[in-house]
Amino acid sequence: MRSSAPGAEIKVRTAALSVLSNSVLILLKVIAGTVTGSVAILTEAVHSSIDLVASVVAFFSVRKADEPADESHRYGHEKIENLAAAIEGILILVGSAAIAFEAIRHLVSHGRIQTVGLGIAVVAVSMVVNIGVSVRLGRAARRTGSPALAGDAAHLGTDALTSAAVLVALVLVDVTGAQWIDPVVALAVSLVIVTTGVRLLAQSSRVLVDESLPQSEVEAIRDAVNSFATHDVVGYHELRTRRAGARRYVDLHIQFREGTSLQAAHRTAHELQDLIGDRLAGADVLIHLEPEDRVRPGEVLAVPPPPSPGRVRPRSG
Repeated sequence: MRSSAPGAEIKVRTAALSVLSNSVLILLKVIAGTVTGSVAILTEAVHSSIDLVASVVAFFSVRKADEPADESHRYGHEKIENLAAAIEGILILVGSAAIAFEAIRHLVSHGRIQTVGLGIAVVAVSMVVNIGVSVRLGRAARRTGSPALAGDAAHLGTDALTSAAVLVALVLVDVTGAQWIDPVVALAVSLVIVTTGVRLLAQSSRVLVDESLPQSEVEAIRDAVNSFATHDVVGYHELRTRRAGARRYVDLHIQFREGTSLQAAHRTAHELQDLIGDRLAGADVLIHLEPEDRVRPGEVLAVPPPPSPGRVRPRSG
């Protein structure tokens, strides 16, 4: 059964738009590149082909990521989106190598461009379409927190920039007749694409190895815990955070004042979970309850309640 997670339909619909736009642009670029003989346009077709594969990966990953947890994946499927982003980064690097090879080959063989006007028109249309779709993908990514859509938006944004470079190259070839401009621009485009690929790989890898949430979000968690100093909470430790797809995960041990009933501690823990979830966009929060005098030293609250005589207070560690 499909999940009803907020933003699931938006992610799927936006990813489908990316697949459609890339399919159309590939066809246009292949036709224009073949007719004109422009290596820059053909490299644009290769770039769009990579974008299409990435869009397909993103489409299926956002569908799978929003499925509920099952017996085989008790923590859900959100990391599939990060895996998709890593695959997109790898595809970008492979594509940039192919583009560089083709550009060098044309530079050495002194290939010539014909029917430049057609090439200029196709590349201009491609640039406008990619800008529009990239902006829409970026908005959907920010709204839903989807790394797969963010990666796809980065692809199309880079494609739009490279299309602009190719457009300038074709105009210069048409005006000056200097054929070498075409493969040189294609080579420069490949270098720009490498940067995007490396950035995507780095971002997705940090999530796949369970890197902690940004310091600002960790501080928001600490502030939330500190705000419960008047609720018999005296300390905390083992604060761990990570991210999977658009979901944040937080778990920590909360130490309660001696004599606090289990019912009261349980109620307070749920209130704290709700507060952290509100501050971190619906984070999945797990809290382990512990008494103040039976745990190893951890972190005391910023404003702890006064200790009773003879009670051991957790020390800052």
